[in-house]
Amino acid sequence: MIVLESCLELHLIFPWLVESVFGSLDGVIVGWNLQFLQARSNEYNIVMDFLDPSGPMMKLVYKLQAEEYKYEIPVSFLPGPVKASIQEGVLPDCPLFHNKLQFPLSGLQTLSLALNPFEYYMFIFASSLITPKNYPLGQHVSSLDNAYFVLVDTYLKYFLPTEGSVPPSPFADNRGSVSPPAPRAPSVPFAGYGIHSTSLLKRHISHQPSVTADPAAQEIWRSEALLQVFVEIWLHHYSLEMYQKLQSPQVKETFTPTEEHVLVVRLLVKHLHAFSCSLKPEQVCSSPSAHSHASPLEEFKRVVVQRFVQQKLYVFLQHCFGHWPLDASFRAVLETWLSYIQPWRYTGENTNPQTDQNKGVPEKWGLFVQENLLMYTKLFQGFLNRVVRIDLVNVKNALMVFRVAKVFAQPNLSEMIQKGEQLFLEPEHVLHHRQHRVFLTPSHGGSFLSARQSVVTDRVFRVKSHVYGLEGQDCQYKQMFGTELRGAVLKLIQIIAQARQTAKRISDHSAEVAANNSFMSWFGMGSPDLNYTFNGGEVDDTGECVKKTHEFLERSLDYLCQIFRLNAGQLSQLMATLGSGQDDGNSRQLPDCVQGENGLILTDLGRMQIINGLRRFEIEYQGDPELQPIRSYENAVLVRLFFKISSLVNERFGGHMEALCSRPDFLGRLGRHYLASPEVKADGRQRSPETRRTAERNRRPRLSLRTLASYRTLLMLLFLYLFGVLFSFGPISSTLLILTGGFLYGLFITLFGDKLKSQ
Repeated sequence: MIVLESCLELHLIFPWLVESVFGSLDGVIVGWNLQFLQARSNEYNIVMDFLDPSGPMMKLVYKLQAEEYKYEIPVSFLPGPVKASIQEGVLPDCPLFHNKLQFPLSGLQTLSLALNPFEYYMFIFASSLITPKNYPLGQHVSSLDNAYFVLVDTYLKYFLPTEGSVPPSPFADNRGSVSPPAPRAPSVPFAGYGIHSTSLLKRHISHQPSVTADPAAQEIWRSEALLQVFVEIWLHHYSLEMYQKLQSPQVKETFTPTEEHVLVVRLLVKHLHAFSCSLKPEQVCSSPSAHSHASPLEEFKRVVVQRFVQQKLYVFLQHCFGHWPLDASFRAVLETWLSYIQPWRYTGENTNPQTDQNKGVPEKWGLFVQENLLMYTKLFQGFLNRVVRIDLVNVKNALMVFRVAKVFAQPNLSEMIQKGEQLFLEPEHVLHHRQHRVFLTPSHGGSFLSARQSVVTDRVFRVKSHVYGLEGQDCQYKQMFGTELRGAVLKLIQIIAQARQTAKRISDHSAEVAANNSFMSWFGMGSPDLNYTFNGGEVDDTGECVKKTHEFLERSLDYLCQIFRLNAGQLSQLMATLGSGQDDGNSRQLPDCVQGENGLILTDLGRMQIINGLRRFEIEYQGDPELQPIRSYENAVLVRLFFKISSLVNERFGGHMEALCSRPDFLGRLGRHYLASPEVKADGRQRSPETRRTAERNRRPRLSLRTLASYRTLLMLLFLYLFGVLFSFGPISSTLLILTGGFLYGLFITLFGDKLKSQ
């Protein structure tokens, strides 16, 4: 093995080495497939030691960092909004891209970023999560114990420590030290809530600000660089401006996050909350004059969530809420949202979850709720829009409703949200007497270590700046506890109540089937109704799962009543309204349909009725009865044998059978009794529509011997033959007696069957 001692040689192979590990930005080079590397594999420990923050790979990064080497990233591989901004000649707001642009002679289309070794390494590492790659067949992204997920967690804990400080670089990096981003101008013109400074955001890329190194910033420059890379690569795929202009589920985006991508984002959110909550108590409520004495890391903890994450995560979650498929995989997005809006869960205090739920949200988090008001209210509205379109009888969907209801039902949280809405709705004239002051919105970017501006402490101003900054100056805010949203919640409560009734009905039916399916069911003496299936539930939504569904929905109703202060009388009135419109007879009605050429066709209303469990089809087998799957209580050999025999008889004598069954006299009635002639059931139940061709084919009279293949029939015949032996009857005599008894039974049913049914 050749030992490379020259830094120049290391510099030349560094891009190749990084791409060999994490893959190339264009996806051609797959790399080591860290997403598929599990802890149980032999290579896992070797890879993790090599890529550890204190391992050989990172030591190489620091060695190159000390030599001031730069590595280029084409602008075409940047997130969409950043790439569009640069191609339009506008400097992006994130400091990560300041003083990094390289201008080739061929024009803006071939622009590139010159990153230092640490930034380049983290950029390729973060991009490997979202870069489409051609993985080998048979490989599937596994759970959260893969090497990539663990490595993200390791880097976050190392460079954003909740205890202590970031370990120093093993190499002196005086020449390669990264300066903090450009400080903001002493005064940024204020034009209203959420209006960004034109001089800051519209600065042309050819006028990149010069940077003066701040010695204090060198302590945490890696922490800030890592976070900026992760946020830009994982979250900044949808621009705030485009979101404000095109807030519509029909808007198509080129980037679609995967479930694994969202889970990594959740890991980032959880760690940032833990990182921010580890701020020393004396620094949390100290006066602004004391901030200058705080360490750079403590200052970073103070503003990390609001300044670096809030805006981009909000737009990211809004896109997921509007575009994610209506299935159980949305749980990843849901838990990411719930993790962000509950920072008090990551304070590091060992508390009992049940006790913490009863204790409620501490009052000190009121400011966080107000400064993140849209994260609670607007995304809750987005969740409501989704949940009314999914099947709540599915236990996974019921669990998601339960999770959201439980979180928002925490004591004090509803009051904090209401307080935030009251502050936002405070009339404008209240603020007119105040002086124009600077409020640092997330889009202002830059390093927090810049000269601090006088930040307004008035909470009204903070809430308005938050809402207008994310939704635009002309946004129409809908109150979470207003009349319109309350009506949507009442509709959801009705849907939950209906789904709960449906789940209970399925649970009761499953219990009946389980009771009947005893040992004797092996002989076919159990419940013969194998056609019963509830349309809307998944395969596993039976038994214990249905019981869990009922429990989740029951508790969700209780939590929603707590959140929106519905008393028992109001809930009873809602249930009474539901009961009057959806009684048992009505629940058996077909969904809304229109008559088509080949039968009934569902309308949009009918689809909604099925999804929400309001109406359903009685699902049953409507094909050829002779071709049904072989049941557990049937002998497979006999089923196939009797099918061949009956098919030969029906093929040869089918015309005679039809002539016999079409007769209106006694012989016709007797023939219709013995010859299988499936007809429309006369029990008044409405079933799933079938095509006319299928119905006509299945109504033709035929001989069916399949009953003789049932273990129940065989056991009954065995008992009859044994009974005949006791009376000294031979096999032939017993057979004649059995046939005679069957014929007499048919005569009796033909003569008196109608009278018995009428009684």
